[in-house]
Amino acid sequence: MAVTIEDLYRSYGILADAKDNLSQHKDAYQVILDGVKGGPKEKRLAAQFIPKFFSSFPELADAAINAQLDLCEDEDVSIRRQAIKELPRFATGENIFRVADILTQLLQTDDTAEFNQVNVALVSIFKIDAKGTLGGMFSQILQGEDVVRERAIKFLSTKLKTLPEDVMSKEVEEYVFAETKKVLEDVTGEEFVLLMRVVSGLQALQTVNGRQQLVELVVEQAFLEQALNPADPDTVDRLLQCTRQALPLFSKNVHSTRFVTYFCEHVLPNLSALTSPVAEIDIQLEVLKLLAEMSPFCGDMEKLEANLNMLFTKLVEFMPLPPAEAENGENSTSEEPKLQFSYVECLLFGFHQLGRKLPDFLLDKVDAERLKDFKIRLQYFARGLQVYIRQLRVALQGKSGDALKTEEVSMTTCEKKKKKCIVDLFHNPPSYKSTVTLSWKPVQKAEAVAVKRPSSEGMGSGESTKKPISLLPRRDARQIYNPPSGKYSASIGNFNYEQRGGFRGGRGRGFGARGGRSRGRIY
Repeated sequence: MAVTIEDLYRSYGILADAKDNLSQHKDAYQVILDGVKGGPKEKRLAAQFIPKFFSSFPELADAAINAQLDLCEDEDVSIRRQAIKELPRFATGENIFRVADILTQLLQTDDTAEFNQVNVALVSIFKIDAKGTLGGMFSQILQGEDVVRERAIKFLSTKLKTLPEDVMSKEVEEYVFAETKKVLEDVTGEEFVLLMRVVSGLQALQTVNGRQQLVELVVEQAFLEQALNPADPDTVDRLLQCTRQALPLFSKNVHSTRFVTYFCEHVLPNLSALTSPVAEIDIQLEVLKLLAEMSPFCGDMEKLEANLNMLFTKLVEFMPLPPAEAENGENSTSEEPKLQFSYVECLLFGFHQLGRKLPDFLLDKVDAERLKDFKIRLQYFARGLQVYIRQLRVALQGKSGDALKTEEVSMTTCEKKKKKCIVDLFHNPPSYKSTVTLSWKPVQKAEAVAVKRPSSEGMGSGESTKKPISLLPRRDARQIYNPPSGKYSASIGNFNYEQRGGFRGGRGRGFGARGGRSRGRIY
């Protein structure tokens, strides 16, 4: 005989009045459990009554949890939401792992309100037992369906950083790091980015040693021990993603040496052959930008001379010779050589940074004829830079107010930065003492003030804490010069890594499908 609303209220009353003698009314609790087999009203009541008395009947714990799970999988979304809302009340003791595992599986729902309810429930059990909750979640990340895995990783990447310190203890953070390393053995590109966001936000890893551990994680994903296949867009894409993830971790104590070495030995020689999975990306420029940004943090390098020579060779390639003059003194060609300011800036900056480690390179390691050729090209590039600055000034005519002020500062700062490197290399012997910032990086206000009121103090010191000024040129000036704009990093979240096979063979785990509303319970 089916359980009715009256039966449920009668049983609830018996248990509520029993107080200290609840365990003697096992039959009344069984009636409530049987309520999950009734109609919609009975199910809603059962969803509320089952967890209320759950702790008083340990011998019926499995039956109670299974009954609640039946409600979590009901066809009626309102019943599912009510059941999910009450699930955290089952998260006690050894049940925490199971409840977390269940809630993680429930992330696959397509109903927005239900999905939000699952998120709320997961956060609430984190505050009960963070490590136990993580155990259930990582169990599904490692073994569950792709949709569950994907949403669980996204949950961790957005929610962990919002949890208070008393929840995310050092022990919990160490557990997150250890489990994340297991997951990283087989991930797609998108998963890699999200998981790096998870571990990069852990307070326990905000030390020099912690950042070094994070760099080691990225190195493993980057396959720096293997030669680069420039014709494979997935391989190139993986290297770029890994480098972008490692870049914020580098400092004077956490070196970029392995990445810079790999770029010099494997990427620069194949620069023109690189292929990108995204057609609109200037892959050569993206690579050079990354190399430039890493170069200030490069430590001692085993093959410094060879790598400097590769940088020097590429720099010469991108700086054309001035056009030959005819006998009458006019140019013998109708077109001026195209100056690739962005490429040269990256290579010039990288050479300037690594050149500090071998300051006699241009004098002792480059023959006189080659050095003369280099200086001719560099001088021609410097003249072209002056022309570019004049064109920018013309483009800014008619502007006024803050817009003009900002763009004048940015323009003048960019000019000074490039000129510093160029002037340094014209010294005899060449100098590498100037402090330079890349044009697409923010300029400190201290630099901006120095542009208007020249002073030797504060130039390039980077000590100002004031709001930085963007160095990007105004939109209508870009036909003159298009500096690196970070397009690759802006579009990183839009790639379909799963279809491209991912980082570790596309994660072909082959776990059986658990489709449909029933989800094929594995709880």
